[in-house]
Parts: sequence; structure tokens; C-alpha cells
Amino acid sequence: MDTPTTDFPAIDAIRAHRARLGERIITTPIRQLHDPALLRAVGAQTRVWLKEELFQHTGSFKPRGAMSVMLDLDAAALARGVTGVSAGNHAISLAYCAQVLGTSAKVVMPRNANPFRIQVCRELGAEIELVDNVHQAFARVREIEAEEGRVFVHPYEGPKTALGTATVGLEFMEQLAAAGQTPDAVIVAVGGGGLSAGVACAVKQMQPQTAVIAVEPEGADSMARSFAAGSPQSIDAVRTIADSLGAPRCEPYSFALNRRFVNEVVLVSDAQIREAMRLTFRVAKLVVEPAGAAALAALMFPLRQRLDGKTVGLIVCGANIDPQTYSAQLLS
Repeated sequence: MDTPTTDFPAIDAIRAHRARLGERIITTPIRQLHDPALLRAVGAQTRVWLKEELFQHTGSFKPRGAMSVMLDLDAAALARGVTGVSAGNHAISLAYCAQVLGTSAKVVMPRNANPFRIQVCRELGAEIELVDNVHQAFARVREIEAEEGRVFVHPYEGPKTALGTATVGLEFMEQLAAAGQTPDAVIVAVGGGGLSAGVACAVKQMQPQTAVIAVEPEGADSMARSFAAGSPQSIDAVRTIADSLGAPRCEPYSFALNRRFVNEVVLVSDAQIREAMRLTFRVAKLVVEPAGAAALAALMFPLRQRLDGKTVGLIVCGANIDPQTYSAQLLS
């Protein structure tokens, strides 16, 4: 099927938007990893660079998209507040952005969301509603939007969200260029596809020869299904430890951007994600949530042979996990 056509942000627009975000968003660091255990896992000549987005405000990339939407709200909309649906990271980012911009956030979360993330949302001032699953969460947030006049800030869909996430790709490529590096591939985790859409849009415009590879958990493979079908697809349930990658469906705009700029989607198992979490802790000294290890899991397993000896960029997208859950995953 032909690649869908859609408008996308040009590099000049992404760069201008990054300036507009200013200090509300951190320019997160990059780092090359050097460790024998890593080289055994990914290839002795493979050069691995991390974009450490876990050091972003709120512990994930999510404020880039949420802030990009909320900066354009007028005074009346800000006074009514915002609402959203999330297993955690987007909810936390909405609470943070609402606090920064002087408004309120009411977020809907599934009951099985990590208690640590729920606690962080409340500490940042958000009102939380818990429902049975993510499908019910989307329905409830639409009711809140209609009943209270709050602005629904989608967790991953829309041009403004993609403009925000594109700043991750812009920063990464500029930082790598400053280090004298041109990556052969950039690997990025996919939930709904908002991060991969923006990152791929920026990377491909700056270095068309760099492959952008999206990685999903096997138990939340809506983007892989959508690529196979050639149109946005849904899943009936989320079945993965990487709950922050558990989007119930693809949406048209983010899907179109992914189809245009992402080279392919690969899948990883929960067991492979756990292995990558252990290796991230050992070689990078980083404590990450499962989603934050998904890119490394892809390099260690489905992409191991193909990217052997290449320069590879990995986006470490988040680290919102409590000690008990983290240790349980590492010991599983």
C-alpha cells in the first residue's frame, strides 16, 4: 500500500519550537556506552549512543508533547483546565505542565496503573480517576471533556504532539553531529506512536540515510499490526510489562507520520525487555522502566545481526518505576 500523505513539521519549525519550549523542557544528555558486557550483547564493533530522555522533567519524554499542545491554549481554555488518559507517564506530564502553566489537570488512569505513577500525579496536583481498563479510560475522558469543558490533551496523537516529540530527534542528531557521529540507525520505542513519529520526522529530514526503527512489545503491537494492514489498527488488550507502551490503538496522524518516516517496526518479548533492563542497569547504571529498555532490547535481539558493527542511537524514553516493581522485574 502507498505511504499515506500528511503534513509534517519541517526542521526549521522543529528548531523554532524547541526554542519556544525553552527551559520548560530539558535538553537531555547523550552518552556513548563502553562496556564488555554490552559489546558481548550487541557486537564487539557496534557503537551505542544513548539519548537519556529519562532525565527529562517528570522522568519521561512526555512533557514535550503535552507542553506543545498546552502552550497554544488561550486564557479561557487554561482556566477550564485539561484532561487526559494515561497509564502514567502522560498523566504525570499533564500534571507537570498544568502546574507550570497555572492550570489544573484531571486524568483518567486504569486501575492497574503503577501506584508510584499515581502517587506522583497526585503530588503534582492532578485529580485522578481510576477505571477498569484503558478502553474505558478513553471513554471517560471524553465525558469529562464534554461535562467540564476541559481540553483533552491526547497522549500521542496530533500535529502539535509530533512537533514536540520531534525535538527529541532534533536534539539527538545535533548532539551526535557535535560529537562527530552520524548514526546508521536510531531505535525508538512505540506506544501509540507519537514519540516515534516525531523522532523519525526529525531524523529523516536531517540524515535521510539513517534508518529509524520502531520497537513494540509483543503484547501491545498496534503499530506493527497497522503497518501490516496499511491503516490504523486496534488491539483488544494490553499484555506486556511495558505498560507505558500499551496504547489500545493507532491514530491517523501519528500512524501516517510513522509510515512516512519509520523504516520498520520490530517486536520484543517481555523476557527480552527484562534482559535489556538488567543490561541497562549494569552497563549504563540507569534504572529504567520496561519501556525505557525496549530500544536496547531490539538491538540485543531482533536487530542484533543486522546492526552488528554499526553506529546506533537508542532513545531511553522513561524511568517512572518504583523500587519494588523494578527489582521484581530484574529478578523474574
